[in-house]
Amino acid sequence: MTLFRPCIDLHAGKVKQIVGSTLSDDGRGLQTNFESDQPAGYYAALYRQDALGGGHVIKLGPHNDSAARQALAAYPGGLQIGGGIRPDNAAAWLEAGASHVIVTSWLFDDQGHFRAERLDALRAEVGQQHLVLDLSCRADSGGWRVAMHRWQMRTDLMLNGPTLAELTQYCDELLIHAADVEGKCQGIDTDLVKFLGAQVDIPVTYAGGVQSLQDLQMVHDLSAGKVDLTIGSALDLFGGDKVCYRDCVAWNRQKV
Repeated sequence: MTLFRPCIDLHAGKVKQIVGSTLSDDGRGLQTNFESDQPAGYYAALYRQDALGGGHVIKLGPHNDSAARQALAAYPGGLQIGGGIRPDNAAAWLEAGASHVIVTSWLFDDQGHFRAERLDALRAEVGQQHLVLDLSCRADSGGWRVAMHRWQMRTDLMLNGPTLAELTQYCDELLIHAADVEGKCQGIDTDLVKFLGAQVDIPVTYAGGVQSLQDLQMVHDLSAGKVDLTIGSALDLFGGDKVCYRDCVAWNRQKV
């Protein structure tokens, strides 16, 4: 059954909600929906208090390590960590309290070509049980293409049935942001959610475009309860006015 999964998005050391399609290397044109006065540990402690499992901390660019470590310390074993994960630092993040490490960009070379040997190396380093693949994507040629470098660069990896069948053998979960609608609060990518529900047999979390509490029910219906949902900019916890955090907590409690 579909559950609400919490998130902590970090940018320049602050908890923020950002329109995903505006992220860039130089920061120009960045559209921020929310910047919190509270530190990352505040949100992690809240999630721990409300027994919300399987959430993720995403480091969007540099200068986020300290805030990320604070969040993991506040909820040891309760949060996943992503952003700049590689074999040489993955184990350290698990030791800092992450339940899983989340990886995207390191699996590709500078031209966006998928490097299977890198996935092998990371699985060997941390174990499949601690690995989440972030296959966040953008619409492309009637389907979706995995995007890297803060979702700005399309890779050569299409998100399709064969890709998912192969890659899910290497990880414990999937995290998939619909980058084209991320942060816009204008509706989820219903086709993507339905596709994931039909194709994936391991835990998968979708993010992007949520505009009401009813989207939890919609994701449940479209995916036959196989896809979980993260809510960011729409949530009152992050300055939104479309979804109440307490309603999401109540949703989970009635489902488990």
